[in-house]
Amino acid sequence: QVQLVESGGGLVQAGGSLTLSCAASGRTFNYVGMGWFRQAPGKEREFVAAISWSSGRPYYADSVKDRFTVSRVNAPNMMYLQMRSLKPEDTAVYYCAARTPGGAWTAGRQRDYDTWGQGTQVSVSS
Repeated sequence: QVQLVESGGGLVQAGGSLTLSCAASGRTFNYVGMGWFRQAPGKEREFVAAISWSSGRPYYADSVKDRFTVSRVNAPNMMYLQMRSLKPEDTAVYYCAARTPGGAWTAGRQRDYDTWGQGTQVSVSS
C-alpha cells in the first residue's frame, strides 16, 4: 500500500514563492509517473505538472509553465513543486498523485493516477 503525503502549503502574497513536497511511504518502487493537480473552490480539479519517474521529463499546464518547476528524488521517493510568481488564481488545494507500475500513464490525465494524497492548501493574496 502506497501513501502520499503533501506538505508545504500556506498563505503567500502575490508574487511570492512556495515549494510543495510529496512524500511516498509504504510499499515503494519506481513509479511510472507522478503529478500535481489542484482544485479551486467551485471548480473542477485540474492538471498542474507531472514528471516521468524513469526519464525525469517534466510536463506542465500552460497556466503554470515558466513559473512552476516539478522535480523528483528516487530515494526516498519524493516529488517537489517549486512555485514562483504566484498569482491569486493559483489559490487551490494541491494534490499529489502517482501512477504505480502496471498501467498506462498520460501526464495530464487524472484517471491514469491510482494513488492520491489528501491535499495541501495554497492561498495567494492580492
